[in-house]
Amino acid sequence: MKTPERWDVEDRAFWDSTGKSIANRNLWVSIPNLLCGFAVWMIWSTIIVRIQTLNDANPEWFAFSGPDGRPLSGNDYRALLYLLPAVAGLAGATLRIPNSFMVAISGGRNVKTLTTLLMILPALGTGIALQNPQTSFNTFIILAALSGVGGGAFASSMSNISFFFPKRIQGLALGLNAGLGNLGVSLMQFLVPWVVCFGIFGSLGGQPYAGPAGPVWIQNAGLVWVPILAVCAILAWLLMNNLPQHPCGPFPVAAAKFLWLELLGFAGAAAGIVLLLKLQLPELVKIFLVVLTAVSVTLLLMRLATPRAIRGNLVKQFAVFGNKHNWIMTWLYTMTFGSFIGYSAAFPKMIADVFGYVRVDASGGLLAEPQKLADAPNALTYAFLGALVGSLVRPLGGWLSDRFGGARVTHWDTLVMIAAALGAAWCVMQARMSPDPASWFVPFLLLFLLLFVTTGIGNGSTFRMIPIIFPKEQAGPVLGWTSAIAAYGAFLIPTVFATQIKAGTPERALWGFVVYYVSCLGVNWWYYARRGAEIPC
Repeated sequence: MKTPERWDVEDRAFWDSTGKSIANRNLWVSIPNLLCGFAVWMIWSTIIVRIQTLNDANPEWFAFSGPDGRPLSGNDYRALLYLLPAVAGLAGATLRIPNSFMVAISGGRNVKTLTTLLMILPALGTGIALQNPQTSFNTFIILAALSGVGGGAFASSMSNISFFFPKRIQGLALGLNAGLGNLGVSLMQFLVPWVVCFGIFGSLGGQPYAGPAGPVWIQNAGLVWVPILAVCAILAWLLMNNLPQHPCGPFPVAAAKFLWLELLGFAGAAAGIVLLLKLQLPELVKIFLVVLTAVSVTLLLMRLATPRAIRGNLVKQFAVFGNKHNWIMTWLYTMTFGSFIGYSAAFPKMIADVFGYVRVDASGGLLAEPQKLADAPNALTYAFLGALVGSLVRPLGGWLSDRFGGARVTHWDTLVMIAAALGAAWCVMQARMSPDPASWFVPFLLLFLLLFVTTGIGNGSTFRMIPIIFPKEQAGPVLGWTSAIAAYGAFLIPTVFATQIKAGTPERALWGFVVYYVSCLGVNWWYYARRGAEIPC
């Protein structure tokens, strides 16, 4: 598509005559591309449940070993599997940092097309690796890191769409892009359990595994996205636009800039992943050190290792780091989107681990080894519901914020989030201490779905606050940056749950998140929601 010669959507005459149709076309092509990005990024949340089921049926399949070389089992094996969505989360969040600044350097249409094409690599690689039950855990770590390309896509996508719409309707536009894009998590968690039951790729898809309920083509979890991604990339190339305020040069030049910045993001992610796998420190200390390292290495490389032509543009956009409200909104948006994406990554495995294994006998005595419950709830039957409701209500959060103010919506949403998290933690604790943990599943599910709803509404309301707080030239980079840091929730939450699953006290993870939510409630009220706030929005 040709780059428009002029772009000024705050001019109502231009918007009505020209801008509206172009903006809407780019939005509706952006959404399925972003949806696929979330699907590929979060695919490990579903794959690890299937891996564990197959390993329960035949311990020779996917028999991963610990540091001493011995095969892991029990809580140790279950905790290890959380590493795969955690690594994907870490890589995706880190890649959002360069993606926050990518559109202004490489052009929105170019970035979207190239990102979708790049996602074919982890989808295809995962499908091939899962055909061999002896594939090493390190191979899966690499593939999980590559799937982070889909997570990084969110920052560039939201930054790009923010340039297409006037401020007065950005809440709805960004809510639609993000909310319907987020549906990729739910679609994946619904589609994958179905497609693994059929040999849809014939001999190209490899042989099935003998699962407890019949043959399982677990490799289809990755392969199914390859043709979908190819179609989405073609649509992005044919129907999306670069904008005149983003002079990206010819496509080969823009592609080279894109790939270089993406490589820097992978370097930062690799530094964090190495620390995650090698450091022997208390888990919480290690988690935050890993995030700090990944962010710092990526920013340093972007500052020092980019060509001079790119560096000037980056330095100009780095001005947002001197604005304190960039850091405040990062803290708040991490509460909403970080929780959404982190819970999405951990939810299926959490259901399987908390409600699928009995830990105490009839008298309440602790069993030496958790025993699998015969009538446990099927995690993959319910897993997609959380991301579904969280995604669907995100546009509602943007719409409510357009009408009542983002800070006010965020305030009341956070109060409900705190209550829902406390209730879910109580249900988890009761299930852990019960000889029939499945009896606590329904109240847990309802409270956790409410928690997902609050993350979705909060996603929309906090994102709506940013274009109000920041001038137009800073709003795009801030949207990208806050989404990058918030995406570390996809790493932090599965890792924290893994730590507490291993310790046998999963409810403590939720208690810790509640403390953080309370801090966000106070910060939002002080700076934006109270009467006389510094920036009422």
